[in-house]
Amino acid sequence: MLRYIVKRLLMMIPIILAISFIIFSIISLTPGDPAQLILGADADPALLEAKREEWGLNDNFLVRYVKYIGGVITGDFGESYRTGNSVLGEIASRLPKTMVIALGGIGLSVLVGVPLGLISAVKQYSFIDYFARVLAMLLTAIPAFWLGLMSLLYVCLKWRLLPATGGESWDGFILPILVLAASATATQTRTTRSAVLESIRQDYVKMARAKGVKESRVIFRHVLRNSMLPVITIAGMNIGVQMGGTVVIENVFAIAGMGNFLVNSVRVKDAPAVVGTLMVVAAFIAIMNLVVDLIYTVVDPRLKTQYATAKKRVKRQLRTTT
Repeated sequence: MLRYIVKRLLMMIPIILAISFIIFSIISLTPGDPAQLILGADADPALLEAKREEWGLNDNFLVRYVKYIGGVITGDFGESYRTGNSVLGEIASRLPKTMVIALGGIGLSVLVGVPLGLISAVKQYSFIDYFARVLAMLLTAIPAFWLGLMSLLYVCLKWRLLPATGGESWDGFILPILVLAASATATQTRTTRSAVLESIRQDYVKMARAKGVKESRVIFRHVLRNSMLPVITIAGMNIGVQMGGTVVIENVFAIAGMGNFLVNSVRVKDAPAVVGTLMVVAAFIAIMNLVVDLIYTVVDPRLKTQYATAKKRVKRQLRTTT
């Protein structure tokens, strides 16, 4: 298992490098001058040229990329054109808020979506089932930015139940997390319902009921446990969706997180800030996907057995060939 983890971590390196090259290419080769965008249209030409020279914008595109990646390898993500501060420092100061919103949205979607999907499947064609399915369709159809704006309008400004912007206190994260979790909760509910309905019709469930096993034990020990793999898969896929959703949510609620920092940097073609932020996001998503794969082996020990069996088979083949 340790070998598998190390292999997955090493595989992250070319993926993150490819992402960095694509983003750096888009930022650098699209029309627009970062110096002009940041200093303004009326800036002195001599000052503009000095800034271009300072930021290395006069160098060839590939030369700038190699220099940037060389700095990243040594832990230097460069300085933001827009703020003049270290990109790594900016990310470190904003990352906690983004993680609270993203992980809070994922956790809430699982805590609400899995029980709701389970009840909906067990009570199929009941009022709860119809309610859960309609709610899931509505939450899927509603855009996050619209839901965020309506929440701001009524919950924050009209009813004054929660702070509208900032995220400086714990209650400032409640509404962003709820809005971000809405769509993921719908997906989690529908996936859980489908997985449970598929498991509940299996022969081992019928056998357990025929033996007189309690219904609660049948549901939680046999049905739910054997339905968890697709549920965990959707939760892992939602990690990337939630990280992307923070970009919208942080700008709607004016939270100084990585999403807000990314949008402001894209507007002025701040290449070090944009590439550095997206590299961190890509690394986080890759690590969380690895965690999801490891959770698979905990939920279904057969996967660990299959991995161990395959490993032994490879060793035997190596011995026979040598």
